[in-house]
Amino acid sequence: MMERKNSVRIQPQQVGQQLLDFISQRFTYRSREEWQAELTAHRFLLNDTEARGDAVLAAGDRLVYLMDALIEPPVATDYTILHEDDDLLVIDKPAPLPCHPGGRFFAHTLWALLKENHGFDNPRLINRLDRETSGLVLVAKNKAAARLCQAQFIQHTVEKVYLVVVEGDFPDTPIGVEAIGWLGVDPESAIRKKMRFYPTQNDAPPGAAESSTEFHRISTASNGSLSLVAAKPHTGRCHQIRATLLHLGFPVVGDKLYGLDEQLFLRFKEGHLSATDHTLLRIPRQALHAASLRLNHPTTGKELEFSAPLPSALQGLLAGR
Repeated sequence: MMERKNSVRIQPQQVGQQLLDFISQRFTYRSREEWQAELTAHRFLLNDTEARGDAVLAAGDRLVYLMDALIEPPVATDYTILHEDDDLLVIDKPAPLPCHPGGRFFAHTLWALLKENHGFDNPRLINRLDRETSGLVLVAKNKAAARLCQAQFIQHTVEKVYLVVVEGDFPDTPIGVEAIGWLGVDPESAIRKKMRFYPTQNDAPPGAAESSTEFHRISTASNGSLSLVAAKPHTGRCHQIRATLLHLGFPVVGDKLYGLDEQLFLRFKEGHLSATDHTLLRIPRQALHAASLRLNHPTTGKELEFSAPLPSALQGLLAGR
């Protein structure tokens, strides 16, 4: 079992805060009372010394959280290795499964499972999928391969296609729907990390980034309630596909954050989803799947193309099962 520690270095803007205030505001997956209990259980070190909640933080302080006793939420662990060579792994990731450690998750992540099950010292996940998004994840086995693969993503030479089930009858046009605009924070949302698609830069808040996604309808349910759509992002923004589809009026099925009601996300975080909420969501995960990936091999330069089939849960959703 891997030892789990989370460390953070205190920045100038955080100087003067009391430790309990800092961790309660920064790490919101637990309540203030729960963090106080962790402090009482001696699970925090400040500069290698047992920490108190009323300690005043100084620039450069190193805060360590000893997380070994943390019970992690259950995840799907049935990932599949689709390709392996001296430089790369290509994984078909199930959902829900986080890619990297963070928040409540450490051992229950793809990164940790690759280390634990296959002995990889430091698997470098090049493209990250959300916990509830399934599909293709590219993993570099060494620094050189990671650098060359990351360069392709930065230069937008990697071709990615996602399959997504959306609410409603998505338009079927010969050229598809191209959504070009800007992605920025949503000032009207109670959720800090939520993004919004803005059609023009004048509409967007400071810090927004250009966003471009191409959508094509593949099929629609006979009653028009759901559609299967192929999404091809031309930029790589956080939550790009999900936020754009919400703006277009076709939210992702099962999406608690960008779905029919963001209150679903808030209730989910508190563990308070009702039977009515589950019915509204239709499925327990967001219906987004990274279906295909095309890039050049970092060493040989050969073009590689990979695909991952639509998960049975999403197939069943479309079939009305």
